[in-house]
Amino acid sequence: MKRFLIALTLSLTLATTPALAASPSVSVDGTPVAAYATVRQNTTYVALRPMAEALLEDAAVSWEGSCAAVRGTGLDLTASPGALYLESNGRALYIPYGVLLESGRTLVPVRVLAAALGAEVEWDSATGHVNVTTGTDAIPSADEQYDADTLRWLSHIISAESRGEPLTGKIAVGNVVLNRVAHSEFPNTIYGVIFDSRWGGQFEPVRNGTIYHTPTEESVTAAKLVLEGADVAGESLYFLAPTLTNNHWIMENRDYIMTIGVHWFYK
Repeated sequence: MKRFLIALTLSLTLATTPALAASPSVSVDGTPVAAYATVRQNTTYVALRPMAEALLEDAAVSWEGSCAAVRGTGLDLTASPGALYLESNGRALYIPYGVLLESGRTLVPVRVLAAALGAEVEWDSATGHVNVTTGTDAIPSADEQYDADTLRWLSHIISAESRGEPLTGKIAVGNVVLNRVAHSEFPNTIYGVIFDSRWGGQFEPVRNGTIYHTPTEESVTAAKLVLEGADVAGESLYFLAPTLTNNHWIMENRDYIMTIGVHWFYK
């Protein structure tokens, strides 16, 4: 009887447990592509090589050092396993859960890859099928996309405020700057926010001169990601490192959002 009950319970469990979703299928302009695809964190990832070759006629895919590279007409793309972004024509496109490497395949989110190639994605929620519609050109270059002064000053404040912090911490600092630009209580330009002199100045690096130091390479990347829309700080308008300052006004007067590295963020 005991064995019967165990078997019955197991059969009922299997009968009521939803089947695991099959790997999504992928097509380009309606034509099926034999590219490995999988879902991670509710995001459809695809194998870089076959998708790039299907999307760009003259795509040349190779492994360069620690990253996969795709070269072709109007395109210079690199993706490093573990990185939270891929680079396309000098631009940085955010990948919250990172570039993956599985069974020798470099996997990237299909929407991010499509954006890098100027394509669009259609997703069938019923079947999980993904169709990518090719565009006429790859995305504009960094020089065309970013205003030079905007990128410069955002990179400088990120570097001066978060040197040594993880990339997400750098992005969060940049998010605070852009949140202030959009907020009625602050200046409406990045330069204006950074050099806002009220209350003795808003940012310590402006007061001590470190704002003018050459930004780190990762800080420049973080600034590009912020300008591309990467957002990890939500509505945060303030941040501080409690262990590095005696001024805790923000902690006492603003609503806590989160902590990244040594920085606490508030709105």
